[in-house]
Amino acid sequence: MTLVDTDTSFDQTSTHSEPEAWRPGLAHPRRRQILLVLCLSLLVVTIDNTILNTALPTLARDLHASTRGLQWITDAYTLVFAALLVTAGALGDRFGNRRALIGGLVLFAAGSIGAALSGGTGTLIGFRAAMGLGAAFVMPGTLSILSAVFPPAERSSAIGAWSAVAGVGIVIGPTLGGFLLDHFSWGSVFWVNVPLAALAIAGVRAVVPSAKTGAGHALDPIGALISIAGLAALVDAVIEAPDRGWLSALTLLEAAAAVILIGAFIVYELRSSHPMIDIRVFANRAFSGAAASVTLIFFTLFGSLFALTQYLQLVHGYTALSAGIRALPFAAAMGALSPLSTVLAGRLGVRRVLPSGLVLMAAGLAWLAQAQPTTPYLTVMGAVVLMGAGMGLVMAPASTVIMNSLPLHQAGAGSAVNDTVREVGGALGVAVIGSLVSAGYRAHLHLPAVLPASVAHIARSSIAAADIVAQRAGAASPAITTSAHSAFTTAMGHGFEVAAAVALIGAVVTWLRLPGRTAAPAPSANVIEMAGCVVAAQA
Repeated sequence: MTLVDTDTSFDQTSTHSEPEAWRPGLAHPRRRQILLVLCLSLLVVTIDNTILNTALPTLARDLHASTRGLQWITDAYTLVFAALLVTAGALGDRFGNRRALIGGLVLFAAGSIGAALSGGTGTLIGFRAAMGLGAAFVMPGTLSILSAVFPPAERSSAIGAWSAVAGVGIVIGPTLGGFLLDHFSWGSVFWVNVPLAALAIAGVRAVVPSAKTGAGHALDPIGALISIAGLAALVDAVIEAPDRGWLSALTLLEAAAAVILIGAFIVYELRSSHPMIDIRVFANRAFSGAAASVTLIFFTLFGSLFALTQYLQLVHGYTALSAGIRALPFAAAMGALSPLSTVLAGRLGVRRVLPSGLVLMAAGLAWLAQAQPTTPYLTVMGAVVLMGAGMGLVMAPASTVIMNSLPLHQAGAGSAVNDTVREVGGALGVAVIGSLVSAGYRAHLHLPAVLPASVAHIARSSIAAADIVAQRAGAASPAITTSAHSAFTTAMGHGFEVAAAVALIGAVVTWLRLPGRTAAPAPSANVIEMAGCVVAAQA
């Protein structure tokens, strides 16, 4: 087929013909079926952001992973995911988002197989990185295709459904992981990705069109390499700081390198004739304000889930499934507000809605920060519901503002920025909050003097290791368990206090940055109904 216009063409690899009257930006006659397939594809990769959280205590025991190892197992996925999203979005724009989506799902499934068969921490980290590479092609592809098949009048509501599935996928991950771990080995949390990815690939091939939205755009490999190096240096500096020392020469050197590299990336992109994304778009107050809200709310979410799942399993003694089920109130609260958040934003303006969501997140975290080893679950649940409500208010309006700030031919790169700030926020949340909890745990842990130094060193590596030491310590067992649980809970509380402060700062920054009446377009009733069905099905 011939070019539709100077920026838009059709991918010759399509296995089905598109209606002659349709081109990107117009209403596709099968857009609802396409949305469902895109949401399934998105669900596959977003579940993996958190499904591993429930397995962290099991991995600590079976692979003898320290807290630092657990952080890298978690962050290897999100770091590669975040670092390559913009590049993957640009590649999808250039070579076809449908092709990129299928390729990403295949790579994600292959990485999942390797992760399930891993026999050590290092191997698992490597395959998690491969999964992140596949996911980097999936997520921007889903949102850019969505933007192409829905007309402007319906696009914000479709993004609302997409955002709801993204958020619910993040939260149902621990529940699904808990169910699998109660019946199978830890490898099952990766094996489950294979049939889900296969189903998504079949759906994409059946109904998703193959439009390119930026066929003429050049790639930016130098910018991609600089951004990857900068993010990797930053996350590594934060994760390794509790062992090296926050003010050690190596930590400070790596942090300085991260600042220099990220600064160099910004300068390079501003001067490049073919940037991955026009950095100048951040001068748009609506765009930068929405991006800041997404970054900070994912920072607090990922960091808190990293600690909370360990608290529920290792301190309260819940099974993996029971701990996962206890995360469902978050999904319920978020699922209830996500489809309605664009309506509220349309009526009240995102300048009120986004900061309100961050304030609710901060309130939930501040409540959780008061937890003790004996705190009843109902108290924890109240805090989790507040956090879910805050998440639900932020995700859809922020994504809509980000996407509406860019022209269609930058849909892939724009959606990649939207996704990048989520993943960067999440990776930094795990790194920062996880490192604070790790350092606080060691500082507050008081072990019996009778323990040999080598055994005490093992107990200090993580709360899971301390529980294993306690099981073999005889008469000293109760003292070790009590001290470890108390130390972890205290450290977790300090981490949540920091996360709450970050959320409050984000609320202020977002309120100051957003224009007075930035509003998301009001959704049509039929799309609200569709979004509600998607959320209900996944929750």
